[in-house]
Amino acid sequence: MDEPSDSADIDDNEKPAIDRGADVIRAYAKSLPDSPGVYRMLSKAGDVLYVGKAKSLTKRVRSYATVKNLSVRIQRMVALTHSMEFVHTHTEVEALLLESNLIKKLKPRYNVLLRDDKSFPYILITSDHDYPLVTKHRGSRKAKGQYYGPFAGAGDVNRTIAILQRIFMLRNCSDNVFAGRTRPCLQYHIKRCTAPCVDKVSKAEYAGQVAEAEDFLEGRSAAIKERMSARMQEASDEMNYEAAASYRDRIKALSAIQARQDINIDGLGDADVMALVGDQGQSCVQVFFFRAGRNHGNRSYFPRHSKEDTPEVILAAFIAQFYENKPVPKTVLLNSGVEEKALLEEALSMKASRRVSIAKPVRGQRRALVDFVARNAKAALAQNMAERASEGKLLRGVAELFGLDDPPKRIEVYDNSHISGTNMVGGMIVAGAGGFNKSAYRKFNIKTAGASDDYGMMREVLERRFKRALKDDGAVGGSDWPDVLLIDGGLGQYNAVKEVLEEYGILDAVMLVSIAKGEDRNAGREKFFIDGRAPFQLPINDPVLHYLQRLRDEAHRFAIGTHRAKRVKQISASPLDNVPGVGAKRKKALLHYFGSGKAVSQAGVEDLERVQGVSKAMAQKIYDHFH
Repeated sequence: MDEPSDSADIDDNEKPAIDRGADVIRAYAKSLPDSPGVYRMLSKAGDVLYVGKAKSLTKRVRSYATVKNLSVRIQRMVALTHSMEFVHTHTEVEALLLESNLIKKLKPRYNVLLRDDKSFPYILITSDHDYPLVTKHRGSRKAKGQYYGPFAGAGDVNRTIAILQRIFMLRNCSDNVFAGRTRPCLQYHIKRCTAPCVDKVSKAEYAGQVAEAEDFLEGRSAAIKERMSARMQEASDEMNYEAAASYRDRIKALSAIQARQDINIDGLGDADVMALVGDQGQSCVQVFFFRAGRNHGNRSYFPRHSKEDTPEVILAAFIAQFYENKPVPKTVLLNSGVEEKALLEEALSMKASRRVSIAKPVRGQRRALVDFVARNAKAALAQNMAERASEGKLLRGVAELFGLDDPPKRIEVYDNSHISGTNMVGGMIVAGAGGFNKSAYRKFNIKTAGASDDYGMMREVLERRFKRALKDDGAVGGSDWPDVLLIDGGLGQYNAVKEVLEEYGILDAVMLVSIAKGEDRNAGREKFFIDGRAPFQLPINDPVLHYLQRLRDEAHRFAIGTHRAKRVKQISASPLDNVPGVGAKRKKALLHYFGSGKAVSQAGVEDLERVQGVSKAMAQKIYDHFH
């Protein structure tokens, strides 16, 4: 990365801001090469205003210095620019890939920005076990096996896994549970699993089940249906009517699944279908996922962009960021043209290591499919705009209630959860004009507060939140800075948080409000605490009260959920879980021999050697781990 040159260090306070910014940009352009790269425009505080890519850095950057040719929005960006940074790349394709990565990471103010970019769930059929497991997977692909997807949501995955169990009878229990079984579980008795854990099925037979499940996920369900029909007839001829009935039920389930696939396009294969619609400066991109011709669900996105941006620009930026951390299908179908289509195809093809095509169908089944997706996008945008209008009205009510000049852009709500001082956690949820911002939620494992010190817990959570914020940002008022802090609790919690804000010198930079539960914990009788005002209540039917209750309840739900997850993890943990070299089989043998994990941790090397499957070296390793 290039450091800013001395020639770009211009500080002429007498010049208008836009002229000063243009001078900064012009000075950088003089020393840039005529080669591809990525550039960043930075504000006086060092915040990234914009990330762009260029085939020729010098030509692209120089274009910003001709202010009269720029839109009003870009002129504002130039006026804020105080310095620039550059990364040189070998090709324009590399620049495009780096640009999308940096935009997602840095979230610049003046870029088209994909929001709510959550990872997608997949179906995983493992390959590191004699009897593979079918399970839902989200995140990095470290486990060995075949991944199928992506699916639009967890519900789509769960339904498909239920289908796989009903038709192909694959196990869904963990390896640890599998190793510990001595008799079939309920899944076997309701004909959802063939119980390989207790040898009710051979390895070869189970491998056949897995192969057929993989064929189904890859779109070869017609062939599976034919094979099952032949087996049903064969079992019937042999008067094995129970087996024949089992095949009959599985064929019926398969036929029902095929009938419910209401969107079927011949030869579609692996494709994502995207449609962009806009209204009043807001846009929605609806994405439908098809794999092996099968519909894996859909999801709506509402990218942030300027009103001046064209559909071609918005869609190009969306696609580049969307596939930055996701597998790319063979085909991407659109309802609109896209800027720099050939370059985008080349970048996606490089990422996927195969040919990727981007197309806007004009006739036939694919055009009908794109139109269908566009209608879904239009409905989703209308709903989102209605929700945002309602949310905006409530936020204006919050501003009026708390004496704010403007509606709050970011409200942070805090709550703690524990049982008798154990597994103490704090939760922070975030809300604003777009509703709940779940990607900004944070959990805090409380470490220093006393077991029964609720005020100390709240104090610790807020200290960690703002200590980190001030360290990372160095200033008050950034995009992640709250306008309102809503604390679940009474006057004691309010005072604890107020002390923290005073200590950090930021009490005047945020509106602090505490919401205490009403008498007998009755909803509608909540009492509010704000600095400079006597405690007050709102009318029981006040919409703003209902809105603040909803925020408080969401923080409570999040904190309790985090606490429960921590408690379940603690309950199910075993001293043997983190011993290197001890897998499911050795763990089972050790627990069977000693009776408990604690007994294993107290055993000597000679005792450990007596366990079947534990060598002398392994016994020493286990002993060393606990001592």
